[in-house]
Amino acid sequence: MHKQIAFLGLGMMGGPMTANLARSGLQVMAWNRTSDRPGVEIAASAGAQVVSSIQEAVSSAEVIFTCVGDVPDVEAVILGPEGAAAFAQPGTLVVDMSTIGPVAARKIGAELQQRQLRFLDAPISGGDIGAQKGTLVIMVGGDEQDFTECKPLFEIMGKTIRLCGPVGSGQAVKLCNQVLCAVNIMSLCEAIKLAEQQEIDPMLMVEVCSKGAAGSWALSNLGPKIADADLAPGFAIKHLLKDLRLVRESLQSSGQILPGMDMADRFLQIVKELDGGIGGELGTQAMIRAYREGGS
Repeated sequence: MHKQIAFLGLGMMGGPMTANLARSGLQVMAWNRTSDRPGVEIAASAGAQVVSSIQEAVSSAEVIFTCVGDVPDVEAVILGPEGAAAFAQPGTLVVDMSTIGPVAARKIGAELQQRQLRFLDAPISGGDIGAQKGTLVIMVGGDEQDFTECKPLFEIMGKTIRLCGPVGSGQAVKLCNQVLCAVNIMSLCEAIKLAEQQEIDPMLMVEVCSKGAAGSWALSNLGPKIADADLAPGFAIKHLLKDLRLVRESLQSSGQILPGMDMADRFLQIVKELDGGIGGELGTQAMIRAYREGGS
C-alpha cells in the first residue's frame, strides 16, 4: 500500500475520507482552500498533516485525491497554475472524487496524460454518513491497472467499489445515481405529504414502507429526518442541483429528456429560492418545503 498520500478538499465528504485514510496508518498530507472548516479539524485530529499549499501537499505524493465542488474548482485544483499537476512527480496517480460529469473528466484525464500523470475519475455516493463510516459507493473510470493499484485505498473509504470503464465512466454512472436520488426524494416527499393528508404519522409510514418493495436509501435515511423536521445538510440541495445540471449538459447532444428528473429539479429550485435565496444550503430532504411552502 502507498505510504504517501495527498488529499485536496476537506469539506463535508473530504474531511472524513481523509481522516479514514490517516487512521489506517498512511501518511496523508491534506489541503483545503479555507482553514476554518470542520473537515480540516476532522482530518487533523485523525493524524493527517494539514498544509497551507497544494505544492507542499503533492510534491512527494504517490497518489493525489481531490474532492471539491464544481468543474471549475476541480480544474483549478488539478490543472491551474498552482494546481496539483504543476508540482506532482511524473507518473503520480491523480484521483478525482468530485462529481463533474464525464465530459470534464475526459478533458482532465487527457490533459494529465500529456503531463505524464495518470488519472482516475472516482465519484462517490453515500452522503456524509458514508464518508464518516467508510461505507461509500465509489464509481471509478480509468485504466484497470491504475484501478487495481488504488483499490486498497478505495477500500479504506468505501464499501462498494466498481471499475465502470475508461475515464469518464465513473462520472457517467454517478449521474445515473443522481437522477435516481432526485426522483427518489421527490417520491419520498409525496408519500409523506399523502400520509399527512390521511392523518398517518409520517414516521409510521417510513417504518412500514421501508420494509417492503418501496424501500430505499432515501426512505430509510431521509424519511426520519423529514419526520423530525431535520433539514440540515448531509448533501446540500445546491450540490444536487449542480449534478442535475451536469446530467442536462450530458444529454444536450442527444436531445433526450428525463421528465422525472426535470420535475425534481423544479422542486429543488423552489426550495433553493426560499429564505432569501439561501435554501440551497439545506439538505436535499428539504425538498418537502416545496410541497408545503412552494405552492405546488
